[in-house]
Amino acid sequence: MKKQNTNLLNFLTRGIIGMAALICGVTFSANAQEFGMEYAQDGYNHNSIRPLHESHIMYKKTLWFRMSLKEKQNLPFFAVDNEITKVIIDAVKLGIIRPYKNDSLRTRMSQEEFLENLKIPSEEVTLTEEEIAMGFTQDDLGGFGGGGDDWGSGGDWGGDGGGSAEAETAANEFYPKQLHLLEIKEDLLFDNKHSRMKHDIQAITIIIPAEMNPSTGLEKKLAAFSYKELVQNLFRDNSQAIWYNERNNRHHRNLEEAFDLRLFNARVVKYDNAKDNMIVDIYEDQRAALIAAQQYEHQLVEYESNLWEN
Repeated sequence: MKKQNTNLLNFLTRGIIGMAALICGVTFSANAQEFGMEYAQDGYNHNSIRPLHESHIMYKKTLWFRMSLKEKQNLPFFAVDNEITKVIIDAVKLGIIRPYKNDSLRTRMSQEEFLENLKIPSEEVTLTEEEIAMGFTQDDLGGFGGGGDDWGSGGDWGGDGGGSAEAETAANEFYPKQLHLLEIKEDLLFDNKHSRMKHDIQAITIIIPAEMNPSTGLEKKLAAFSYKELVQNLFRDNSQAIWYNERNNRHHRNLEEAFDLRLFNARVVKYDNAKDNMIVDIYEDQRAALIAAQQYEHQLVEYESNLWEN
């Protein structure tokens, strides 16, 4: 009887330990996905479209590219009503894609925060120091700030009072055509198993251009997106997610294919470094930074060529 109790106790102990290990494994897996750990326990980067085992990576460099959708070569990504920015923004609003706070892909951004970032900064009329010294208050501006009911747009001029709430919200947001800057985070890998260099896009960030922020004159990041999630949840089999072929409308390309074929033009603005500096921060002026970025790209091409020769 004592022996049976001991066996039962051992069985229950092993079961509890096994269950604890399973829970820990599930928790680790969830955390690895949520916090964007570069390589999970299995040795693969699960933010990659085509994960490569870390034992097969002989060389790795992380690069950041700035892509202007206004450039002639990039216009197929920015065709009217098929802008890549419109496709992504609409998908976030529908809950198809979840944005991240930055391209480390560690912290999700709520839809509310995304929509707040998408709002056009208000340009309220404020008092100068002289006017304040003269005794004026903000209330004395009345409707001139744009939000009152005397001279602003909030008055009732008949009809439905200015349209639906959706139309009013859309009017206060940046148009996709105004968001013409993308930042692409990419791992450049040399696969020693197949003896080839691979471009492994990790994230795409939509940038609000400086001219859209007149109060600060600075660029602002709208949100970052996992490239893998964009491809799997949005680009594939989506007739709106196209690279527009002006020469032959019968053969538009899907955005996934367009990125795979490197049909875009973008320049390096950063490579991973100890201080996490942009190239422009390392050099004294824009011209020197541009030359340095071009030279760095040439060095990478030369490095790949030397690998083939050796």
